[in-house]
Amino acid sequence: MLKQVLHKLASITIAILLLFSTVSFTVEKHFCGDVLIDVAVFSDVEKCVIEAFEIEQEQITKMSCCKVTFDLIEGQDQLTVKTFDDLEFEQQQFMLAFVHAFQDLFEFLPNRIIPHKNYTPPNLITDIHVLDQVFLI
Repeated sequence: MLKQVLHKLASITIAILLLFSTVSFTVEKHFCGDVLIDVAVFSDVEKCVIEAFEIEQEQITKMSCCKVTFDLIEGQDQLTVKTFDDLEFEQQQFMLAFVHAFQDLFEFLPNRIIPHKNYTPPNLITDIHVLDQVFLI
């Protein structure tokens, strides 16, 4: 039971690590001057409180003190899948020897049929040995 739980836990962990290593996402940062106002990963950033004033000033001066930067964090594009043929000859020999040596190490016992598994004995009302006065000596 514990072995199955650990196996499933390890499988889920590896699947999550594979998923997160291949996912790309963008971090969006909003600065007003040199002050960081907001950072967002999956949503839009909040603008400055003085954004309306900045728009008017930008129209006048053609420059804005507010800026938005995007940082792209790229995931892994290609995953390498190795086959048995990609291994060197010595590694192939070791793998074959390892599998051959430990192939019969773990024997699985056949499921035994227990004919009286679900049998429930009858309820005892009186002790028959005491009632008939029959004792083993």
